[in-house]
Amino acid sequence: MKVLLIKDVPNLGKVGEVKEVKDGYGKNFLIAKGFAKLATPDVIAQWEKEQKERAQKEAKEIEELKKIKEKIENLKLVIKHKAGANGALFGAITNKEVAEELKKHGIEIDKKHIEIHPPIKQTGEYEIDVKLGHGIHAKLDLVVEAE
Repeated sequence: MKVLLIKDVPNLGKVGEVKEVKDGYGKNFLIAKGFAKLATPDVIAQWEKEQKERAQKEAKEIEELKKIKEKIENLKLVIKHKAGANGALFGAITNKEVAEELKKHGIEIDKKHIEIHPPIKQTGEYEIDVKLGHGIHAKLDLVVEAE
């Protein structure tokens, strides 16, 4: 029996491969557990169509992320925060504050995707890493001023 793998199966194959397996193994384990589908021409054609659509969607997402990356890297973000006389901040700049400030500029980024290492506790200029997805990172220039 031929099956199309829809999930990786150890010692058998990877997603998208068509494999010849014994009938019992194919019906009772692979198909029953949702690891594979019976490899008919219709199923294979549907699988290929879905893969093309997924690739097109991913390419579109990557294109949009590159535009957002360019926007972020051309932006110089200024955050005003309460500070003492020597420039030390009362508290630290959080990723939530940065996300809210980006939102004011029309860029919506989840605060979990903004990395601030080490914590910003002084006024000055900083470079922050923003993860956009699909392996795309943007460097955000941040200026922290005393309020």
